[in-house]
Amino acid sequence: MCSCAHLQEFKNLRLLSADKFRYTCMGGEIAIEGVDDEKDMEETRRTFLLLGLKEDFQSEVFKVLAAILHLGNVEIRNSGDGKSSVPPSDPHLAVFCELLGASADGLGRWLCHRRIVLVAETVVKPVPKERAVNARDALAKQIYAHLFDCIINRINTALQVPGKQHAFIGVLDIYGFETFDINSFEQFCINYANEKLQQQFNLHVFKLEQEEYMKEDIPWTLIDFYDNQPVIDLIEAKMGILDLLDEECLFPQGTDQSWLQKLFNYLDANPLFEKPRLSNEAFVIQHFADKVEYQCRGFLEKNRDTLYEELVDIMRVSKLPFLANFFQEEKSTVTTKGVKVRPARPAVKPANKQLRTSVGDKFCSSLSLLMETLNTTTPHYVRCIKPNDEKLPFEYDSRRVVQQLRACGVLETIRISAQSYPSRWTYIEFYSRYSILMSHQEGDLSDKKQTCKNVLQRLIQDPNQYKFGRTKIFFRAGQVAYLEKLRLDRLRGACVTIQKHVRGWSQRRKYLRMRDAAIILQLYIRGKRTIRKTVSAATLKQGWAAMVVQRYWKGYRMRQIFQLVRLASITIQAFTRGWMARKRYKKMVEEQKALILQKYARAWLARRRFQTMRRLVLNVQLSFRVQKLRKKIEEQNKENRGLMERLTSLANSHSQTVDRLQGLEAQLEKSTNQKASLEAREKKAKEDASLTTAQLQREIDALNFEKQNLENKFEASTKEAKESFDQIKRNLLDEKEYEARLRKIAENNIEIQRQDHEKLVETLKEEIKRLKEERVSLQRKMEDEGKVNSDLQEQVIQLTKHVKTIPELRRELNNLQNQRNNMDRKMKQQSEQARAKMNDITRQLLGGVVEEEVLLGLTPNDSEKIYEVEDLLAAIDGLQKATRILESHQREQKESYETQVEGLKLKVDHLQNENSKLQNLFQEKSNVNENIRQEVSRLSSENSVLPQLKLQVSELQRQKQELEAHILEQSRELAEKTEEITNVLQRKIKEESSRRSHFEEKAEELEELKRELQGRVEELEEENDHSKRQLLMESEAKSKLRQETSHLTAENMDFEEQLDQKDRLIKKLQNQIKSLETSQKAKQTSAPAMPKDYLGMLEFKREDESRLIQNIILDLKPKGVVVSVIPAMPAYILFMCVRHADYLNDEVKLKSLMTAIIGAVKKVITSHHKDFEMLSFWLSNTYQLLNCLKQYSGEEEFLKQNTARQKKNCLQNFDLSEHRQILSDLAIQIYYRFLSVIEKTLTPTIVPGMLEHESLQGISSMKPTGVRKRSNSIYEDSETYTISSILQQLSVFHSTMSQHGMEQGLIKQAVKQMFYLVGATTLNNIMLRKDMCSCRKGMQIRCNISYLEEWLKEKELQSSNAIDTLRPLSQAAWLLQVNKSTDEDAKEITEKCPELNPVQIVKILNSYTPIDDFEKRVTSSFVRKVQSLLQDRDGSTQLMLDLDYRFQVTFPFCPSSQALELLQVPSSLHLGFLTRI
Repeated sequence: MCSCAHLQEFKNLRLLSADKFRYTCMGGEIAIEGVDDEKDMEETRRTFLLLGLKEDFQSEVFKVLAAILHLGNVEIRNSGDGKSSVPPSDPHLAVFCELLGASADGLGRWLCHRRIVLVAETVVKPVPKERAVNARDALAKQIYAHLFDCIINRINTALQVPGKQHAFIGVLDIYGFETFDINSFEQFCINYANEKLQQQFNLHVFKLEQEEYMKEDIPWTLIDFYDNQPVIDLIEAKMGILDLLDEECLFPQGTDQSWLQKLFNYLDANPLFEKPRLSNEAFVIQHFADKVEYQCRGFLEKNRDTLYEELVDIMRVSKLPFLANFFQEEKSTVTTKGVKVRPARPAVKPANKQLRTSVGDKFCSSLSLLMETLNTTTPHYVRCIKPNDEKLPFEYDSRRVVQQLRACGVLETIRISAQSYPSRWTYIEFYSRYSILMSHQEGDLSDKKQTCKNVLQRLIQDPNQYKFGRTKIFFRAGQVAYLEKLRLDRLRGACVTIQKHVRGWSQRRKYLRMRDAAIILQLYIRGKRTIRKTVSAATLKQGWAAMVVQRYWKGYRMRQIFQLVRLASITIQAFTRGWMARKRYKKMVEEQKALILQKYARAWLARRRFQTMRRLVLNVQLSFRVQKLRKKIEEQNKENRGLMERLTSLANSHSQTVDRLQGLEAQLEKSTNQKASLEAREKKAKEDASLTTAQLQREIDALNFEKQNLENKFEASTKEAKESFDQIKRNLLDEKEYEARLRKIAENNIEIQRQDHEKLVETLKEEIKRLKEERVSLQRKMEDEGKVNSDLQEQVIQLTKHVKTIPELRRELNNLQNQRNNMDRKMKQQSEQARAKMNDITRQLLGGVVEEEVLLGLTPNDSEKIYEVEDLLAAIDGLQKATRILESHQREQKESYETQVEGLKLKVDHLQNENSKLQNLFQEKSNVNENIRQEVSRLSSENSVLPQLKLQVSELQRQKQELEAHILEQSRELAEKTEEITNVLQRKIKEESSRRSHFEEKAEELEELKRELQGRVEELEEENDHSKRQLLMESEAKSKLRQETSHLTAENMDFEEQLDQKDRLIKKLQNQIKSLETSQKAKQTSAPAMPKDYLGMLEFKREDESRLIQNIILDLKPKGVVVSVIPAMPAYILFMCVRHADYLNDEVKLKSLMTAIIGAVKKVITSHHKDFEMLSFWLSNTYQLLNCLKQYSGEEEFLKQNTARQKKNCLQNFDLSEHRQILSDLAIQIYYRFLSVIEKTLTPTIVPGMLEHESLQGISSMKPTGVRKRSNSIYEDSETYTISSILQQLSVFHSTMSQHGMEQGLIKQAVKQMFYLVGATTLNNIMLRKDMCSCRKGMQIRCNISYLEEWLKEKELQSSNAIDTLRPLSQAAWLLQVNKSTDEDAKEITEKCPELNPVQIVKILNSYTPIDDFEKRVTSSFVRKVQSLLQDRDGSTQLMLDLDYRFQVTFPFCPSSQALELLQVPSSLHLGFLTRI
């Protein structure tokens, strides 16, 4: 696959070369000499296509394989302290997740972490690099194993042969015994499997030997062979190596060294287990082939082969369905007998439930299954021996070969065989091979077994060297070689004798040839001499004349013989081809019939199996869902009770906190009064500061410039904040997905989480108390700061007295301005941070609830005033609006949890109010400081004229320094306090938002559960109502049955008396009845004797079933008085018998009757398959019986046109839909046989009547020119047919179908098929016969078509669309009559002949032959024009129409108006054993 990375279909896999993937370059060299990977890949893909694995499946397989290669290259780094990590920018991790549709963050996290589920909590623990690498490789192995199983299953499905599998041939290809310089867990498992297989091999060889000797009655002596059962016990027994390894894997702190120490402690006394002298990390096992030293490093980790469930969950939710199906859990329900005890605490879900067993356990179980399979089969062994380890030609390493023979057990097998009789011959084989060593007397004996014994006793003197069995002769080692030597000696002597005689014969033959040649030479020489003496001119002329006469005579004779042979061969070929065609046709008909029977039989069986399985599955599903819903409803009710109790407790605690908040509000009112006094002071300070505004204007301009710079910086910071917000949003989305995956775990730990919620509520109460205490301490600090401000004011007053110089004051002013700028910057930063955090909080609160436009409206976007306090207050107001919107949304969605949400809302509002008040106090203090600065500047301007202040400069500087230090300390303390307050508030808000979102999720989950439970409860109620209705209906039916049975028992005596009277009357009437009229009169006189109403049913006994079938089906003839009066009488009688079996609820009787009816109809059809009247009669009756089964089935779609009495007579106990399908299939079979009889009868009349007969006299008086003479038709010997013969035959068919009561729709379908036969046969003959392609013949055909249309109108069959089947013939006749010369004629032909394909049109044009000189032939240019116009026409390219084509037959439902209760059974049918009910 890596070699094909450059191909277009592999570009999206992002493959590299094989040496750049870890999994492909672990073996060293990636190339093999003589192997082309790209060609192998093409061959693999072609093989997949041959097996039916399509391109989509192949692309998914290649995608998974490429993902496994990229997973092997994922880098896992060591982070120290037993931790590891995957770089988020790892390209291979991104490609792996992109190919498989998995989460990159989740995969990177769970490769380096594992989750441990405890009783009370879930712990996520980091894993070291080694375990992370093992988890990565385990995931790759698991995916590859699932992919391998999927491909094997698809291949087996493609190669599966239909039918039951009785035997199989399996090929087991295993590794041999392995011993390397370093042997680990893999070699240990392979050698363990080889020990088991060697034991089975030894037992098999020993068993074969024993069976052979016992079968042949050979004396048996016990053969000693090596038994390796102690080594197997050392490995797999209790407290063996594998048992101790699994035990050590159970300990979290288990190591390879501790496991090895356990081996030394427990297995030291075993002679097959040794401890190496020079190593403390290995152990030695004495296997059957050799001693092997195993290194214990890595045994535990390889045995665990840990695959964490978190990785499996990531694969299970993959967006690639092909991969996700691999990791779907198989939910299995374990049913246990006895009392079910529900645990007090739900069971803890194990962390790794998918791979609880170790690799050793899996290997042991699979090995045991393999051994069971081998023991139940007949194994044959093929041992493959490598001549050398370097894979070089013509190199033989004898030491390595002997080692392999010993490891494979071949030497042991040879030793076992050599101790007995290794060579065996059957008596027949021995006789055939060594008969050459027998004498004539021994060979003449008829008993070959005794002959073999005599020969062996004569050739081998020691009787211990061979044994005679029942069918074989057993030889010791070397005896067969001795016999072969004797045989070769005898053969060599015989060869010498044969050579002697052959050489003598060849020499004699050579001598005779030379002698004959010499005689011939003498003959020719003597003849030449005589010719020279006797030859003359006259003799030469006579000889030449004789040769000429002979030549002509021989030519004449040969021509006559050739003509006779040619005529005979042509006759033989004609008869042979006709016989072969008839034979092929019969075979095709038989195969088609068999296929139809198989199709309908298999369809019926499949429908029957499906219906039974569907009933079973529906019953099981219903019972399981009911039990599951009951359990869930009980558990949900208990959970709802617990939640309601906790909600009430939360409401009580909320009311207490509200009371405490009211007390705090009273304290806040006092602080507002103090604020009012401070504002009055501010007004005075502002009036004084108005005088200095002119001087500070320049400084304001400079500050504005700095402000613009800060705004630019702020815009950059906002962009960074947006980017960080997007990152936070993505993280939140990932966390949401992660939370969705953790819902399953949350369902199992609901009770634990409830306890945690209670603890959280208590911690919230404690935090509220702590916030109140902090608020009190902040108020105290603010009072202290107010005192400090008053001290500062007093110091300023003192400064006014001691100011001396203007320059020093200006420097002080500059310093104060710098301090002010620093304070402004800090305030800007704090305000920006507060605003950003407020925006994040509002977006986190309302990101999933409110649209983006509303969020932008709640967050201020004025970047010019972001540092002002009003903007902070606006941001806090926006946060309040966001919380209000969130509260309203929560109130709409969760009315049941309104109290808890309102409590949390009040807490958040209280914290926000406290934050706003603290911000106001901070702003007030900053305003006071600014007023102080303004006052200082004013005083400096006022005192600029006082020279006496110069003396106090030194004291002023000292006080100034103290003041600056004090102001810096106060500003730092204020900044730290504000930052702490904002951080604490933001932390609290985030915690409250996270808790609120958690409560929202829980509330949503509870609401969804409630909706599901309500829906399921409604479904259960509907099912309960349905079952109640069914029970009521069943009870009503049972009560009706009881009433009817009691009524029947009461009337039984009356019926018996009436039956006796009827029997006497029938005996008298049978003697007196001589004709049908007297029988009808007798029946009319006997009918009034029964005044009771009939139910439309006929009763018969089980033993009379065969008589019923014989009289009503097998012996019934279509011609008769009864059949002519009511053609569907057999169908009605049979259905009335079916109704009676249904009325009695006798399933056996009903099925037997239906089976007998279907079988009898099939028998009649097969025995009269050429009788048109019989087929028509039973097609009509089968169709009528099918309609009766539908009409009285009780289904709503068939009850629409029934009368009230007919609805009452519906079937009550059984559903006969399966029998309806079988009857429908039988009717289709009868219909096609019916059509085949019509075709055989009608076909001989079509060509003479439609083409050859002149219905228009004088129109064909002239024959076409240029046409050779031929017979009129293929039916020349038979009588002449006309169009009237065709119409007469059609009328016979129609009248027969109408007399038999066939439904009008079925008659129309049959007529349509007959018309298609007429049109197709006529058109095919036009295509094949050039003499029929003329203008006058077209007129003749159109005249005949008009006769057929008039016949349809006469029979009122215009709606059958039969005339549409004659459109190709009508268009062909028009084409023969139309002009065929100009371009307009060509266009008209293409437009008016849509039913003819281009091939047929061109054929007719080329075959057109004019009759007289007034017509012209069609030119080739005109034909080419027509061909060019017909190029774009789609359709069939066949010249001939398919005569075997059949329109699809349908059997429409037509309810019968016949009242079954009024129907009487005629006595001519001999059905006296039937009784009307």
